[in-house]
Amino acid sequence: MPTTLAERPTAAGGTTGPAPAHSLKSRHMTMIALGGVIGAGLFVSSGQGIAGTGPAIVLAYAIGGALVMLIMRMLGEMSAAHPSSGSFSTHAERAMGPWAGLTAGWMYWMLMSVAVAAQAMGAADIVTGWLPGTEPWMWVAVLMVLVLGANLAVAAKFGEVEYWLAGVKIVAIFLFLALGALAAFGLLGNDAAGTANLTGAGHGFLPHGSDGLITALIASAFAYGGLENATIAAAEGENPRRDVAKAIKTSMTAIAVIYIGSMLVAVTVLPWNDPEVAAKGPFVATLDHLGVPGAGQIMNVVILFALVSAMAACVYGASRMAHSLVERDQGPRALKPRNRAGVPARAVAATCSFGFAAVLLAYWFPDTLFKWLLNMVGATVLVVWGFIAVAQLRLRRRYEREAPEQLTVKMWAFPYLTWLALAAIAAILVLMARTPNGRAELITTGATAIALSALGLLRDARRRRRAPAA
Repeated sequence: MPTTLAERPTAAGGTTGPAPAHSLKSRHMTMIALGGVIGAGLFVSSGQGIAGTGPAIVLAYAIGGALVMLIMRMLGEMSAAHPSSGSFSTHAERAMGPWAGLTAGWMYWMLMSVAVAAQAMGAADIVTGWLPGTEPWMWVAVLMVLVLGANLAVAAKFGEVEYWLAGVKIVAIFLFLALGALAAFGLLGNDAAGTANLTGAGHGFLPHGSDGLITALIASAFAYGGLENATIAAAEGENPRRDVAKAIKTSMTAIAVIYIGSMLVAVTVLPWNDPEVAAKGPFVATLDHLGVPGAGQIMNVVILFALVSAMAACVYGASRMAHSLVERDQGPRALKPRNRAGVPARAVAATCSFGFAAVLLAYWFPDTLFKWLLNMVGATVLVVWGFIAVAQLRLRRRYEREAPEQLTVKMWAFPYLTWLALAAIAAILVLMARTPNGRAELITTGATAIALSALGLLRDARRRRRAPAA
């Protein structure tokens, strides 16, 4: 059953190995969050999103961005009050019971692990384009080893590596936004694009109708998954309560500008139905269209950095989540030990191994097992967001009664915007059922959530039976 605020989930048998070092700065936490969310979804997959939606992709990402801002504000409230490497999993456990923490935590671990595989495949495709004749899986293996090594370092060193990796792509994105804005006004020696591509070509702003917008809205929700890593990193921060709030605020603002701004530039400068957008991705296609010398290949280098950064951040978030679950006796104890740097080394290795196995499935069984794996995590981020919103609804009242001084960050217009976020999540899930791919994702993700919830409830019942009578 849910704990009171005075109670804290503890690991069975205590911790194994050194405690985590509280060495991450707020800038590290921000970049870990941005590193996880700015990857293949923005640089690669968004090209297919533009082709399937048209200029309305901007509206889809704006709606998705508004929703994720609400979710992150709720998560910021709970994480500032109670920093934990289990983040929303710990909050769900405290609000609803261990079964909820187990379900949300392991679903997120699977989501991040599959995301590692997706980023790795995108990075390998770039390298094989430069070195034809080499096998993609070889480069995936090399990248996995590099990411594994980075994640086994002490938290501060990993944070610094991720800070610079993520910094490269953020600087490149803002340069892209600046060039795109100049091009839209005809200040690069080109004809001003204006708003012609937003409404022209005889197709209008919404060329594929509401179905295209729905598809893009679902994709945007998936693309924004990973921001939660900021609150996972909070447990290893120098000043978790202060730094988590700052990191969330900064990352929310950056994501809104980066995602919405990038989509707006791409569909303004280029016609949405230009085949190059889907083939090369919006960044490379736009820069090639503008004729910036060598910009396309330079952007490919940036994208490679971005994908490696996203891999590293996803492994970080997934491994910390897995370790937190194990410490709360909700996972295999073999993943519990930390190395001398205080890093959950076995959880890191397990996450990298799962990601590499997913890549092999993609090459061996692209239309069967890997497709099933993608479907299994398709709506996971929405399920996780649902747990966050419900947990915040329940914990906020409890904090107000028992520990109001811990509410250093508060959800806006509580409880109305929390209920609005829950309604939006439910609406997106209903909209997913309208499309064949969406229905497949709902079925597999729903089955996974039900199976994990049933396992968690069974474990809870066994614990209650074994507990001595009061």
